[in-house]
Amino acid sequence: MIFTKYGGAYWQSQIDAAALTPERELTIRGNWEIEKTIRIPSDFTLYLENCHLKMVEGTFCNLFRNAGYEKPGGNTADGADRNIRIIGRGCAVLDGGVYNGLHERISGKDGNPHISVNNLLLFVNVDGFEISHIQMKNQRWWAMNFLYCRHGSIDSIDFCSDDGIADRDGSRIPGKTLRDIADYPGHEAYIRNSDGIDLRAGCHDIRIENITGFTQDDTVALTGLPGTMETEMYAVEGLSTDIYNVIIRNVNSASFCTNIRLLNQGGIRLYNILIDGMMDASKDSPHMDRGIYGVRVGDNHMYGPRHSTADETVNITIRNVYSRARSSAVQLAGSITNCVLDNINGFDGCPTTLLNDAKLYPAE
Repeated sequence: MIFTKYGGAYWQSQIDAAALTPERELTIRGNWEIEKTIRIPSDFTLYLENCHLKMVEGTFCNLFRNAGYEKPGGNTADGADRNIRIIGRGCAVLDGGVYNGLHERISGKDGNPHISVNNLLLFVNVDGFEISHIQMKNQRWWAMNFLYCRHGSIDSIDFCSDDGIADRDGSRIPGKTLRDIADYPGHEAYIRNSDGIDLRAGCHDIRIENITGFTQDDTVALTGLPGTMETEMYAVEGLSTDIYNVIIRNVNSASFCTNIRLLNQGGIRLYNILIDGMMDASKDSPHMDRGIYGVRVGDNHMYGPRHSTADETVNITIRNVYSRARSSAVQLAGSITNCVLDNINGFDGCPTTLLNDAKLYPAE
């Protein structure tokens, strides 16, 4: 496959020009190497039509970001970007390309940038968005990262993470995949924590559905944690950090860790979450054997300054789950108020529900 160079600079100029027209839309076609982040403005529709956009080797930047956050006032509620759409047509591929070696353990240390530069798509403070009909592959960390985003939809996304494993020095073990990791005790994935979709602090009123493929870590994660990204790098003045009113439907994926992950700690509330339809697609996967969890809510491990309380994780409904995970189809931990489980199924020896010291409280 032949790629045209400097696609980042070229398509940025095309988007800037298209933003001056009444239509405010643009179509990208063809195969392009992306050397710098493409920033998309408010009230703009970008079509990806039969194209393959691949990050240049050695780059440390996102492929797509919303344009407004880095501008004056972009970190305030009134300065939000609005109505951004990225829609695939035909075969639209976003590709992390050759891994740049940046991971969480060295993020922000010794001159390294923060690991969030490895998101293929990073949206911060966007009110109204649509991301749909796209294939994402070889993500260098989480493929899609949303902070303080609301009133959006993510639909028909297919993932294919790198499935390699690393030697103790971090180098790839030739010819070996996560299917072989049991034969290499103490070894890890070559690209660690390569999630699919992550909704972080401040995300609400979002629909996620029709998600497929393989992810090395969580396929869909709603994680409310008061970390550096949420409180410093990408904080938004005047907005709540809570995650709420999220619908997740029809996740049909092979996930080496967890298909759908919910976690909140440190005072961030997580509530009104519906998960309806999760199918474990790991059986006969070329990338892995089976994951650890199907759906996981809460954790006994401390990620924030304190665990969530019963009034902070509320109204969690999980329906129609089919999993062959090693641990359980659904695992619950921590304090949860009004947790509804319906039609939870394990196959190939997977237990259905594991209460990991969970404290469950009825609806008030």
